[in-house]
Amino acid sequence: PDRRSIGVVFQDLLLFPHLSALENVAFGLRARGVGRGDARRRATAWLDRVGLAGVAGAHPSRLSGGQAQRVALARALAGDPHLVLLDEPLAALDATTRVETRRELRRHLASYPGVRVLVTHDPIEAMALGDRIVIVEDGRVVQDGAPAEVRARPRSRYVADFVGVNLVRGRGDGAGIALANGGRLTSADGVGRDQAVHAVIHPRAVSLHTSRPEGSPRNVWATRVEGIDDEGERMRVQLGEPMPLVAEVTPSAAAELGLAPGSPVWVSVKATEVAVSPA
Repeated sequence: PDRRSIGVVFQDLLLFPHLSALENVAFGLRARGVGRGDARRRATAWLDRVGLAGVAGAHPSRLSGGQAQRVALARALAGDPHLVLLDEPLAALDATTRVETRRELRRHLASYPGVRVLVTHDPIEAMALGDRIVIVEDGRVVQDGAPAEVRARPRSRYVADFVGVNLVRGRGDGAGIALANGGRLTSADGVGRDQAVHAVIHPRAVSLHTSRPEGSPRNVWATRVEGIDDEGERMRVQLGEPMPLVAEVTPSAAAELGLAPGSPVWVSVKATEVAVSPA
């Protein structure tokens, strides 16, 4: 393994605490037989490239989480590996630092010509950093493809939950989709008769109301709120039968609607927001 051309960014970064940032980056080069002077020059260039020239002499205990992550990335890439493996590289960072570091990480990886493999449980990281998403469920690959493709056509409930959309299964009846529980969805997409299909609905397309809505929505029903997840700038509302979906609303909209677990609510989804594909 030590002779394979692979760079690794570990989940816990694993920087050597007794070495400076410069020495940490140079370590891999020295281990591969690069001379001390050349290793330090190349390490200095990499620290400058990731914006850390000013902390080259600092030890890991004096670095912020984002700085330490960039040192680990520079160490992994300094040896020009054929492949770089990033194992949950942002997991140890707080939420604010994670957003900024994710943006920088994408920029640095974009200029790296080798293969990049990112392992993550975070769908935002996967969608933001991946050119191709491979989703593993229960030890086997269940779907892979470009992020936009996976989001638009999830093949299982697990994949739909991962990418943050709703997936409903049913059978086409010509004008819409008949669900197993007796419910029905109307879609603007063509739906073949007696054909097993998946319907994908983005949570932002699920509208909530305190009374039966008027107007043009062709999918309208009454239900109750099962639960609410507060994610800061948005709230994800879990809805009950007859069609368990997740809706996204702003905190102000949730307050205006008086949303709480158990509260009654009307739901509407436009037919144009129901994307249908063969199951």
